[in-house]
Amino acid sequence: MATSILDLGSERAAESAEADDLGLVEALREGSERAYEELLDRFQQPAYALALRLLNDQSEASDVVQEVFLKVFRSIGNFRGQSSLKTWIYRITVNEAHNARRWFFRHRRQEVDLDTDPEDTRDWKENIADGGRSPFDVAFSGEQHVMIERALERINPIFREAVVLRDITDLSYEEIAEILSVSLGTVKSRILRGRDALREELQGSLRARPALRLVPKTAE
Repeated sequence: MATSILDLGSERAAESAEADDLGLVEALREGSERAYEELLDRFQQPAYALALRLLNDQSEASDVVQEVFLKVFRSIGNFRGQSSLKTWIYRITVNEAHNARRWFFRHRRQEVDLDTDPEDTRDWKENIADGGRSPFDVAFSGEQHVMIERALERINPIFREAVVLRDITDLSYEEIAEILSVSLGTVKSRILRGRDALREELQGSLRARPALRLVPKTAE
């Protein structure tokens, strides 16, 4: 089967991104200040946005990002290119967000609602389909985005991080599996269950505010 122009373009873009990553990594290993600036320019804001979504606290997210890039700088010699630089940095960010959340709950004696078991062992977990529209596909206004943000804060953190990585950060299932160190089936299960939990939260918000609708009425 002939390779399409679009496929060739995607392959070349991926190869170019990989070459850029390797060049940046080599420069970082050599101690280039310009390379450190480029690294921060490319990844600091995305890492902060991810940490903020996971922690819902600007100060905590800022602290996490500082720790992330300290670890990147210290560990760049260990980067082997088995994943993309972006995936590696996101994995460190998720891990540091986990550490910050554990510290918060341990030292401030807060509790998070984990009523749903994130590691359900039912057989469908590994084979579940990714059906339906993302909750983010139906947000039509700034006010509705605020509703989604607040609903996102209330769902299980294990599911929230999967939904954030897929629906907000727009990573592939394979990248998410690599970042979270879980199987593709587990990734799809967490995303689907996170979306379901998010819809339930949004429906509760809509019942409390009947004048606001996420989906317009169809003509009868």
